Parts: sequence; structure tokens; C-alpha cells
Amino acid sequence: MSTLHFLSLPTTEVATGLLGMFLVHETADGVTAGRIVETEAYLWGDPACHAYRRKTARNATMFGPPGFAYVYQIYGLHYCVNVVTGPEGVGEAVLIRALEPVEGIPLMQARRGTTKLGDLCKGPGRLVQAMGINKAMNGMSITEPPFQVVPATAYPAANTSFRMVTTTRIGITQGADLPYRFYVEGSPFVSFPLRKVTGEKK
Repeated sequence: MSTLHFLSLPTTEVATGLLGMFLVHETADGVTAGRIVETEAYLWGDPACHAYRRKTARNATMFGPPGFAYVYQIYGLHYCVNVVTGPEGVGEAVLIRALEPVEGIPLMQARRGTTKLGDLCKGPGRLVQAMGINKAMNGMSITEPPFQVVPATAYPAANTSFRMVTTTRIGITQGADLPYRFYVEGSPFVSFPLRKVTGEKK
């Protein structure tokens, strides 16, 4: 299955399927990559979804075809990166919440201003900074270089089996009861809190 075909699947399937895959960004400074260990799904009709009310200049990328990055700013400080999913015109996406750093770690450390491996990509704002993702990348393809999601087989040394945990999303007030957050059980790179609903072998 091609990456684009995969990203065209129902949004919750993409959110769970992204776990264990890798996010890669090639820049003039070097290549950074991380294993995706935490995601959140945002669906049409979901009050926490940016596309819930209507299409705006801010969320327009969400209404495009799947396979593109939706990058937006929160609290006027940090950026988050999402993978656009769902049919064109619907407005759905998957937030990448945390990564396990696997390549370009010194570059990530320089960008983040810390040498603590566990703090580099734990949370959506941190991973965006570590990976060198910026607002200009909103609407960029996420299926080909320089910015792409690649299968687990691309980094065999970091490709290990895991149990997936399904729970409720964090940092939101509306739709907070929906079980649309997914993470790798036991990963030290997952953001907190680690509320558990179900576990599934992947």
C-alpha cells in the first residue's frame, strides 16, 4: 500500500496506523527523523476539530486532499503538525503528538536547546521545533521528500513490536470524552497524562 493510499483511509485507521511509522524532514542543516509514538484523530462533526464549524483561511488545508501537512500555531507560541486525512472537502486530520528520535539527534538537541533525549519530541510543540517544521510547511506534501511519513521498514533498527493504547485526547475542552488518542504503551517519549482505555498488540 502506498503512503498516499494509506493516508486516504478513515481517519482513525490512519491515526492508529501511523504509530510505529517515521516522520522524516530533510533540511540544509541535516536530516531529522522520529518514530511516531503518539497521535490524535480529529474528525468531521467532532467539536474539537478545527474544521468543525466551517472552512476558514486558517484551516483550509484540512479541506484539501489527504496526504498534506496542516501546520498551525497554538497559544501564539508553538506550532503543531497534522496529517490531512479524509475525503477532499470534509476537513479531517491526525495530530502527531510525540516522536521517538532516531536520526539527526544532535541537530534536534541544538534546535531544542537541550541534550535530554526524552524531552526532544515529547509533545506536539517540542517535536515541531526539534524537526525544524515551520508555518511555511502548511499545505506541503507529507508523502515525499523533503518532508514525509515513511513506513516502519525504513528504520529497521528502531522498528519494534508494541501494544497500542487507546484513550481520550488531552489539552482540549470540547470532545474530551472521545477515545481518539493513541500511543505506544510504555514509550518514554509519549506526552502525559497516560490515561489508559484499551491496549492492542501492533
